[in-house]
Amino acid sequence: MKLDPAFIWTAFVKLLSAVPTTLFITVVSVAAGFLLGTAIALFRIYKVPVLGPLSAGYVTFIRGTPMLVHLLLIYYGLPAVIDGVSAAFGWSFRSVSIPYVVFALIAFTITASAYLSEVVRSGLLSVSSGQLEAAYSVGMTTPQAIRRIVFPQAFAASIPNLSNSFIGMLHGSTLAFTVSVVEINAKAQIVASTNWKYFEAYIAAAVIFWGLTVLIERLAGVLERKINIYNRGGVA
Repeated sequence: MKLDPAFIWTAFVKLLSAVPTTLFITVVSVAAGFLLGTAIALFRIYKVPVLGPLSAGYVTFIRGTPMLVHLLLIYYGLPAVIDGVSAAFGWSFRSVSIPYVVFALIAFTITASAYLSEVVRSGLLSVSSGQLEAAYSVGMTTPQAIRRIVFPQAFAASIPNLSNSFIGMLHGSTLAFTVSVVEINAKAQIVASTNWKYFEAYIAAAVIFWGLTVLIERLAGVLERKINIYNRGGVA
């Protein structure tokens, strides 16, 4: 096999058009997963009746099953539910009108929520209980204390794990090609299929993913330094 460096550059340029789709899937999934994961973490920490045990079971199941399984379950199962409900109520809406990327977003959000709930939970537990007691002593309610005292400190402590989760979801977004979403991985296959130069196309894809990963690491580092400056009482 002879390597074609010129095609690596050609593939690299063509793959750039798929970067926005990959980033969109990653950012939306992580953002929605973070919100859902935060709720799950709070349910478990404060042992909310019914919701606490359900949240623990949810996290155990999602973390114990592959990301690809989540995607396929949503892709094949959700349309059946939607079409069944629509038929029962006499609605004209059908699942075929839903873009494929929506199924990927739902599945990846579910996956991210389980993993991010553990990140958030560990961050919240890292904050001393004395912080809550001090907040109560000045008249704060539990929601106020969590929002204004506990959560900012937990977020600062969780930044390294959050960035790792973000990178993991970025790489996991390559699974979206299984449901016909054209992200970087799928685009590499399309580009390579024109002349069977798959090796060169995947080299270009690897370089793009590596660059995005380095960028995320740098941004997380900058954010962590700024937060630490504030925590020490300085000014950014």
